[in-house]
Amino acid sequence: MAPTLGGRNAAKFQEREDFIRESWVKAMEARLVRDELVKCQRHEGVNSLENCRWLSKKYAQMLLENKVKGYKKIDV
Repeated sequence: MAPTLGGRNAAKFQEREDFIRESWVKAMEARLVRDELVKCQRHEGVNSLENCRWLSKKYAQMLLENKVKGYKKIDV
């Protein structure tokens, strides 16, 4: 039995919400890493460039990868 029109729309909406939610979760993870980087820099002081390097690299990578994206799926 073929899915009803309402069922297909509901599935599309759920897929879109899941995609957007995942995008926001990744953005919030980047925010948490940024907060930890700021704490590390304040705690380490002049040695922060050496001791917090791993956090700054992780944050820079997350900025590139974890952007909030819109959802646009074209059905063929």
